[in-house]
Amino acid sequence: MIEFKNNYYSLSDKFYRSAIPEKIENPKLIYFNDELAKDLKIDLHKTDQNKLTKIFSGNLVDENCPPISLAYAGHQFGHFVPQLGDGRAHLLGQLNGYDVQLKGSGKTFFSRRGDGKSALGPVLRETVLSEAMHTLGIPTTRALCAIETNENIYRQFGMEPGGIFTRVSRSHLRVGTFQYFAARKDKESLSELLKFSCQIHYPKLLDIDDESTRSLEFLKEVARKQASLIANWSRVGFIHGVMNTDNYSIGGHTIDYGPCAFIDNFEFEKTFSSIDANGRYSYFNQVPIGQWNLLRLADTLIPLIDKNDQTAIKKVETILPEIMSLFPKLRFIELSKKIGINDYNDKDEPIILEFLKILEEFKLDFTNSFINIDELYNEEFHFFPNNQKVQDFIIIWKNRIPQLKIESNVNPILIPRNHLIEKMIDMAYGSDYSMFNKMMEAYKTPYEDDKRYQELQLAPKANEVIKETFCGT
Repeated sequence: MIEFKNNYYSLSDKFYRSAIPEKIENPKLIYFNDELAKDLKIDLHKTDQNKLTKIFSGNLVDENCPPISLAYAGHQFGHFVPQLGDGRAHLLGQLNGYDVQLKGSGKTFFSRRGDGKSALGPVLRETVLSEAMHTLGIPTTRALCAIETNENIYRQFGMEPGGIFTRVSRSHLRVGTFQYFAARKDKESLSELLKFSCQIHYPKLLDIDDESTRSLEFLKEVARKQASLIANWSRVGFIHGVMNTDNYSIGGHTIDYGPCAFIDNFEFEKTFSSIDANGRYSYFNQVPIGQWNLLRLADTLIPLIDKNDQTAIKKVETILPEIMSLFPKLRFIELSKKIGINDYNDKDEPIILEFLKILEEFKLDFTNSFINIDELYNEEFHFFPNNQKVQDFIIIWKNRIPQLKIESNVNPILIPRNHLIEKMIDMAYGSDYSMFNKMMEAYKTPYEDDKRYQELQLAPKANEVIKETFCGT
């Protein structure tokens, strides 16, 4: 038996509710991440496939470490909801310092009339995307296990096969976790949460005895992590889709792969999420939303910074210019690397924006444009159009960098394209996992030009374009 520990038990029971996964009659293990299992210190010699299936379907629970579901609140598309929480997730505990959580494993205290289940499609999507994000070098939750439950789940398109996903993360603490206690004016729990968050993510801050100073430094650290994360999303063309505060990790990693997607033809305001009608979480708007979410975290820390709200706000305002400027700056640093500007300064912003405008105007594929960037620099117009606008850009670009040198881990060759994800899911719904297995293997090396995976490099044809993605709940 895998022995879990649970550091959340050190907190008061306000932070979680006990939650036992629903039993599954005939679960089937369809993916297990042996590499990640080793990092978690799971002894695979002592745990056979049958036992793994029982544990990660929720059928076998560690009686010494009962599962829990975590409490949190959140702003959803700008509207505050004081109680959300894990409505379909069960935290089994920690292995080697990492949270291990089941998703789609049944109802909890926080289910809010939902069934607590997951369709198989979102399980496969998150498995592929989170592992691809990891190999792209971007902080993320990880995929340990995917289970087919052999039961039908009713979703927006009718009945779908069910699945359970096992997610691994340094923590599942969110801005929404802080909002949960701030909404209840529970300063004692906020203080407890701040210390707990620092223990996991920012242990050096525990050396600061003054809680006011610690809170401000905590805000700075979260800003640095999140600004870097969103900058790297921009680098690979990733759109999260639901950057609500309950999906905004205080550890600075990608969490909750719902209606997310990677850009094909570039658009600044591109969205995929079926529920983002106003483009709140569009590609280029992810930076201002990241800043907005950080301000919501700052709101929750006010009681810890000073007993006088106005004094606390003034203290926050003194650090805001520094930490807010990180978001656009780091994005442009990452985007500039993609065209060979490795020593970015503020004067480079117009150059980068001009290149992106070219991509948008001529409906060019984002990923493949950067794969072919050397051809453009050499004025070979196989991929890019040959016109005055492009030629004017090349002149400015070459004046800025006399030689094109791009680091090997900047422009990926392979990304999990939306049409391929949908094809993979359709095949899996027909009990064919060959595409899923191929993608899991291919995305282990997304920066390598592997001839075996050339079909995964291709942009979608007109009839293959996916315009909307769904969260699956």
